[in-house]
Amino acid sequence: MRIAINGAGIAGPTLAHWLSRSGHEVLLVERAPAPRSGGYAIDFWGIGYDVAERMGLLPRVLELGYRVSEMRYVDERGRKRGGFPLELFWRATGGRFRELARSDLARAIHEALGDGVETVFGDSVAAIEQSGECVRLELEHRAPCEVDLLIGADGLHSRVRRLAFGPEEDYEVPLGYHVAAFELAGYRPYEELVAVSHAAAGRQITRVSLPGDRTLLLFVFRDEHLSDAPLASEEERRAALVSAFEGVGWECPQILGALERVDDLYFDRVSQIRMERWTKGRVALIGDAAACVSLLAGEGTGLAMAEAYVLAGELDRAGGDHARAFARYQELLGPFLAKKQAGARRLASSFAPRTSLGVALRDRATTLLSIPLVARSLLARALRDDLELPRYELR
Repeated sequence: MRIAINGAGIAGPTLAHWLSRSGHEVLLVERAPAPRSGGYAIDFWGIGYDVAERMGLLPRVLELGYRVSEMRYVDERGRKRGGFPLELFWRATGGRFRELARSDLARAIHEALGDGVETVFGDSVAAIEQSGECVRLELEHRAPCEVDLLIGADGLHSRVRRLAFGPEEDYEVPLGYHVAAFELAGYRPYEELVAVSHAAAGRQITRVSLPGDRTLLLFVFRDEHLSDAPLASEEERRAALVSAFEGVGWECPQILGALERVDDLYFDRVSQIRMERWTKGRVALIGDAAACVSLLAGEGTGLAMAEAYVLAGELDRAGGDHARAFARYQELLGPFLAKKQAGARRLASSFAPRTSLGVALRDRATTLLSIPLVARSLLARALRDDLELPRYELR
């Protein structure tokens, strides 16, 4: 079949890889003018790690990845008051755990695509018209085309979902937080491969010292700290971030002062996408477009890769019967991802406790992870994926 995929982040290229191996003709469309750079660091483990291994990408993941050694919680004067060694995550997953930049993983997947994938940057699906036999696509810049299937892999704010299923507000469930992130080169203090976090009531800022003298700054804050000012422009979002963290101590004034030299600020609300069905006719959704668990869940990238693998595998098993493949895709992954979303909702409040007392209790509670039995019990549940990936004979 000829299959178009809108979105060349993680889910889209992963799906393109497996579809191409199955003999399909794939058109991968990405609105960005080139493969994206920057972005935030991700924790990579679980079934996504398994998919990367099946793709032959694991050596590249290990090359690009790194191991943050410590998560440290500090007070406004930088004094430690909680935290734990991140080696615990390594042990709990049998060593199958890496941190790496999301953009690095996306680039590695895209570079591994074969000749059966045509990639178009700087374009996006603008309109969709379905018939019983095909999907007619209008693109923003290229001539219209017809495909057998269209897959939306275009993220939380998916255009394909809006065009085929309806407005975003019908499916987006905000969790009550906003998040911002950016990287700085040469920031000091610099403690390589250590994450240091400070929280005030309803707000948390974390710096992670990455290899190459780069520092990732991650902000999480409750919506009540967001002003009513509009957030349409980059300058408005920067101003909102500064306002939300006004009066927060530690290194916060210094970090916010560096915003003026930041070219790539990530700023968005923390949301989930909840849908009863991820498919409609000849259109399907994967990744955050279908079932975003939220950035705070920590596993969205790996889950997106697993969704891509399962969808491609079921299309292959169904021998071209897309309706049967779509139904099986939903049946296999729907309950699993619903549980992941529920777990993410429970976890979200730990990132930015509402009160100062809540912050102190959270920081203190993290020291329990220094007790081996407690650590093994908690992490075994948190890092377990209750799904065994099918083995597809994808050529």
